[in-house]
Amino acid sequence: MRQESFKNNQSSLYLVATPIGNLNEMTPRAVEILKEVDLIAAEDTRNSRYLLEHFDIKTKMMSYHDHNEDEATEKVLNKLRANEDIALISDAGYPLISDPGYHLVKAVIEEGFNVIPISGSSAFLNALVASGLIVQPFAFMGFLPNKEHALKEQLIKDQKMNITLVYYLSVHKVEKTLKIMYDVLGAKNVCLAREITKKHEEFIRGTLLEVMNSLEVQKGEYVLIIEAEEEKLPEMKEILLEVKENVEAGMKPSKAISMLAKRHQVSKNELYKAYHEEKGADNENI
Repeated sequence: MRQESFKNNQSSLYLVATPIGNLNEMTPRAVEILKEVDLIAAEDTRNSRYLLEHFDIKTKMMSYHDHNEDEATEKVLNKLRANEDIALISDAGYPLISDPGYHLVKAVIEEGFNVIPISGSSAFLNALVASGLIVQPFAFMGFLPNKEHALKEQLIKDQKMNITLVYYLSVHKVEKTLKIMYDVLGAKNVCLAREITKKHEEFIRGTLLEVMNSLEVQKGEYVLIIEAEEEKLPEMKEILLEVKENVEAGMKPSKAISMLAKRHQVSKNELYKAYHEEKGADNENI
C-alpha cells in the first residue's frame, strides 16, 4: 500500500501533535491544519477547547476516546468517505503515544485514505535528549503495570533488551515505582523529568537511589529514562583463548589476532604482544 500524501486526491486523517505544556510550542502548520480540516476528533473536547480558543480555531469537534472508540471510528470513516478531512488530537503531545487512536489509524489505512502526521511536542523525546544518558538505541515502553509482581516481571524482561529505556510514570505511583525499580535494577543511572516545557520543569539526574532520596513528589507528568547496561569487554585472557581456538582450527595467528582485535575493540598490537608472550611462556614450560 503506497500513500503519496500530496499527490493523491484522497481524504486525510491528520495526526496533530499539540503542546505538552507551553502553548508557544504549537507549530504554525498544526494551527493551519486544525483551521482547515472539516472536523477535529479530540480525546477530551473540554481540554482541547482551551487550545482551540487560544489559537482562534473555530473548527467543530467530536469526542474520540477509549470508551467510544468503535462508534467514533465509524463516524470518522463516514466523514472521510464524504471527502472530508479530519484531525485527531490528544490532550497533549502526539496522538497514539499512550493515548487512543491506533484502531482509528488502522481502519483509515485499510480503507485507503491518507494518514498524515503533523510534527510537534513529545514528552518522552524531550526527556530522552536532555537526560544525559545514551540516546540510542532506545525503547519507549509507555506506562508500567500497576501491580508489583507484574511490574517486576516487566522490568526484568525490558532489561534484557540492553538499550536505554523510557517510561511514563503516574504521579500517584512514582515513589513506589522507583523503590521497586531499585530493588530490581540496583544502582542504575537514570533521569527523572517532570513538567517538561512548563514553569516547573525539572530534571533529576543520578543513580536510582540518589533520585529516590532527592525526590519531592509534586503534581505533574513524569518521564523516567534508564541507562542500558554497559557492555563488558572480555578480558585479554578470554580473547587469547579465542585466538588459540582459531589458530588450532587452521587460521594464521596474524589473521586471528587482527580479526579478534577488531571484534572486541582492543589494540591489535597489545593482543599480538600478549599472544606471543603467552606462547613463549608455554614453550618454557614444555
